[in-house]
Amino acid sequence: MSAFKPLVFSGVQPTGNLHLGNYLGAIKKFVALQEQSDCIYCVVDLHSLTAQLVHQDLGDQTRSITAAFLASGIDPKKHIVFNQSRVIQHAELAWIFNCVARIGWMYRMTQFKDKAGKDRENASLGLLAYPSLMAADILLYRATHVPVGEDQKQHLELTRDIAQKFNNDFSEKIAALGVGVEMQVGEETVNGYFPITEPVIGGPAARIMSLRDGSKKMSKSDPSDLSRINLTDDADTISKKIRKAKTDPEALPSEIDGLESRPEAENLVGIYAGLAEISKEDVLKEYGGQQFSVFKPALADLAVEKLAPIASEMRRIEGDRAYVDAVLKDGGDRARAIAEGTMKTVRDIIGLLQD
Repeated sequence: MSAFKPLVFSGVQPTGNLHLGNYLGAIKKFVALQEQSDCIYCVVDLHSLTAQLVHQDLGDQTRSITAAFLASGIDPKKHIVFNQSRVIQHAELAWIFNCVARIGWMYRMTQFKDKAGKDRENASLGLLAYPSLMAADILLYRATHVPVGEDQKQHLELTRDIAQKFNNDFSEKIAALGVGVEMQVGEETVNGYFPITEPVIGGPAARIMSLRDGSKKMSKSDPSDLSRINLTDDADTISKKIRKAKTDPEALPSEIDGLESRPEAENLVGIYAGLAEISKEDVLKEYGGQQFSVFKPALADLAVEKLAPIASEMRRIEGDRAYVDAVLKDGGDRARAIAEGTMKTVRDIIGLLQD
């Protein structure tokens, strides 16, 4: 094998309504990437169990995320859209990666520290091992690129560490089986079965903050619905939330440096830039010196123009439950075919007996 085939993988948890941050930070990128690369997009339902084992509506939440993918423009015929639990190889490879990763690596994960809080001894083992399953999600398909937000960069670094350790530990066996790609690790040449996956980060709206507090990330779990724009919000609701978004009394600056120490202003400018697909600098060229009484209505009109059709299409797709289930089944079958091939090779590499 001379090189890894370019492939994009990403996943979204089926917990709560998707919001503007999910759209600009992830789904919009998914749609753009499918024009350039083969893509696999996954509703990671197993991950949703790490924080809460019992869900009354996990199936419907999974369908809702799938509907958002499709309504935003992801093509399930050209690419693969499926839910993680349909492909049992995710869990199998995660167990192997649990044996590759070091406990110290896991304890360093910032998200574990944040979510477990002071009562770490009472956190689930799944919460601690979450990044190992994420690594398995990605490397099961030997994905070369993953679109990630700032909060997932550390987990992707761990995915790279796991891939590199596996490749180092089994380099000779990988070479003997003829299933690897030569890669340089420091001054050493290693035969790697797994790629060292690269992040896809960027754009003017890589991280969307709360409409009520520019220092906090926009979140599904925020108790205030005014803190976020849900993808299911109608035009009136979108406009209302932007009108009520927290701002400061100053006019918008003409230069990007003027947004420093103004988190709410920077957030709204970033949202406009992300929706309009222009830079923050271009937004300020047009609206610099203007008051928020002028900028907010323009932002509301733009948000309604871009998001209201997605909300309408989501509702239509969610209403056709049989279609959504068929998309997930077809995607699961196609994903499983790839996963079975990967795991057969992994079992050969580590020496597990198999049929």
